[in-house]
Amino acid sequence: MPTRMLRDDAIQPTEYRTWAEAERRFARREKDTRILTELLATVPREGLREPILLGVDDLDHRVYVSDGHHRAIAVRQLGAPRFPFRWCWIRAYRVEHATVPFPHHLLADR
Repeated sequence: MPTRMLRDDAIQPTEYRTWAEAERRFARREKDTRILTELLATVPREGLREPILLGVDDLDHRVYVSDGHHRAIAVRQLGAPRFPFRWCWIRAYRVEHATVPFPHHLLADR
């Protein structure tokens, strides 16, 4: 997935209103800063050890980072062209891990 899609109007952060808010929050918390510092050091050499998990809401087709906010911020800050990911449907009463290719058309207009 192109890293440029990790922006507020395309692939959104789940727990934060904006990516800037997530970055500010991580900068204020020692544990988050430590995780991000490690990622910024290791990702250029080793890549991401764990892909970012994207969730697609089945009602409004909003795409967001379901797991991997620290990894997403690291690849954004590093200017990585792409990032590895997995994805799942977020259904009303369950999470359904995808067995088909990601629906890229959901991001086409964004």
